Amino acid sequence: MLGKKIQNRLNSKHNLYLRDTSIPRVFSQSHSVKMEGKFILSIFLAISVSFSAALQHQTLVLTSLPRPQDLSPLTQKDFGLEVEDEASPESGNILSLDLHHVDNLSPALNATPESLFNLRLRRDAVRVKALQSTVAAANASRNPPRDFSSSVISGLGHGSGEYFTRLGIGTPAKYAYMVLDTGSDVVWIQCSPCKKCYRQADPVFDPRKSSSFSGVSCGSPLCRRLDSPGCTANRQKCLYQVSYGDGSFTVGEFSTETLTFRRTRVKNVALGCGHDNEGLFVGAAGLLGLGRGKLSFPTQAGRRFGDKFSYCLVDRSASSKPSYLMFGESSVSRKAIFTPLVTNPKLDTFYYVGLNGISVGGFRVPGITASIFKLDRSGNGGVIMDSGTSVTRLTRPVYVALRDAFRSGASNLKRASDFSLFDTCFDLSGKTVVKVPTVVFHFTGAEVSLPASNYLIPVDSEGTFCFAFAGTASGLSIIGNIQQQGFRVVFDLASKRVGFAPGGCV
Repeated sequence: MLGKKIQNRLNSKHNLYLRDTSIPRVFSQSHSVKMEGKFILSIFLAISVSFSAALQHQTLVLTSLPRPQDLSPLTQKDFGLEVEDEASPESGNILSLDLHHVDNLSPALNATPESLFNLRLRRDAVRVKALQSTVAAANASRNPPRDFSSSVISGLGHGSGEYFTRLGIGTPAKYAYMVLDTGSDVVWIQCSPCKKCYRQADPVFDPRKSSSFSGVSCGSPLCRRLDSPGCTANRQKCLYQVSYGDGSFTVGEFSTETLTFRRTRVKNVALGCGHDNEGLFVGAAGLLGLGRGKLSFPTQAGRRFGDKFSYCLVDRSASSKPSYLMFGESSVSRKAIFTPLVTNPKLDTFYYVGLNGISVGGFRVPGITASIFKLDRSGNGGVIMDSGTSVTRLTRPVYVALRDAFRSGASNLKRASDFSLFDTCFDLSGKTVVKVPTVVFHFTGAEVSLPASNYLIPVDSEGTFCFAFAGTASGLSIIGNIQQQGFRVVFDLASKRVGFAPGGCV
C-alpha cells in the first residue's frame, strides 16, 4: 500500500511535467541538468512526504527534569510500618516491597536538575562498562563460573544501584536500605565490627544482636557454592569476597539470616556479612541480588514463592507514583506477554532474552534482525534485561540504524545539540505535547510497544529532549530501566520466561 501511494504520487508529479506546455521542448544542456535535478528532488520530496504520512505516531506529553528540592529524603513511613511483632512467618503467599530511585536516598539540595541527570549518566557509563567486563571475563574462562564471587558486578559498587527498598535484617529486625540489582546474585550487608565500612544511612548491622544469625561452616555445601570460598584460621567459618571492576570489594563472613519484607519473614537466607567494604558508596546498607545465579535471592527463596517475581519501575521524576517489587503468584499480571529466557552457557547471572527486531513508526528497521543479537555458544553477544542500567545500549550497527530511522520519522521536530552520550536531541521548548514515531521491540513471542516517554526524555531545564538509546562497541546489548518504566516486568523462573505488562504501576 505504501509503495503504491508513493508510485501514484510520482506518476502524478511526472505527468505534471509532461503536460506543462510552458516548458520548452528544446533545452540547453545546462538547463536540462537543472530540470533533471528539480525532478529528482521532487521524487525525494514525494517519497519523504508519503513515508512521513504513513508512519505511526503517538503523543508525548512534555515534562521537566525533577528539581532536587522535589526529591525529599525518604522516611520509614514511605516503606510501611516497621513493626517486628506484627511480622508473620515465611509463607507461600506473596512478598511485596516499595521501590524508590536512588536520588531520593540523599538528594543534594544544592544540586541542579542537570547535575543530577549528568550524575546518573556517569553512573550509567561505569555500570555498562562493568557489565561488559563481567561477560568478557566469563567468556575468557574455559569453565563457566559456578556463582557470583569476583565475576559479579554490583550496581551499588559502581554507584549505579538505581532502585532500592527497605528490608528488616535479623531478629529482632533492624531495617535498612538495600539496593535491588538484577545484574548481581549475592545478597550482602555491611556488618560490625567494621574493619572498614563506607557511610550508610542507617546504623551498621550488628550480627551479635540477632538471634537468627548463623555463620556458615567452611566445609558446608553452601560455602562450596562460592567461586573462591575462604576459611578462618581454625577453618570453622566460611569467608566470602566479592570484587568489582573498579577495585572496590566486600569481604566478610558468609552466613544465613532472616529477612523481613514488610510483615513477612523469610528465614535462612544466605548472605555476606561484610566487615571490610571499600569503595562502595551510596548510603544503602547492602544489596539484594536478583540475578539468575544459585545464590541470588530469587533462587534461594524461589520455591517458597512459586519461582516468580516482578517489579514495576517509575521514573525518579514521578515521585508521587509507587514502584514496587513482588514475589509470588500474584506478581504475574494477566496482561503480561512473554518471551523465553535465553541461557548463556558461560554466565548464569544475567537475564538474556531474544530480540528479533525493532520498529519505528510501524515499520521494521532494515538491518536489525535476530542474527545480530544472537548469543553464541561462547557466550558472546546477546541481549540482557537490567534494572541497574538506565539507558538502553545497543550494539553499534543496530543503534545507528534505529537512530537514523527515528531521525527520519521525527524530521518535523527541531534538532538540538548533542548531549553527553546522546547524539539525537530536539529543542521542544515552548511546547507541551508533540507527536513522535512509535518504537516497538520485537522479542521472540512478544511485541512490546514503548510509551513515548520511555525513549524521548528531558535532559535539561531548557526544553531539550533526547532519544534515550546509545550505541556500544560491545556485542552485548542491554535493555535499561528507562525503557522498562511503566511496565510490570515479570520474571517467571519456573517457566523460564520474562513478561511485560503495560500499565503495571497503577
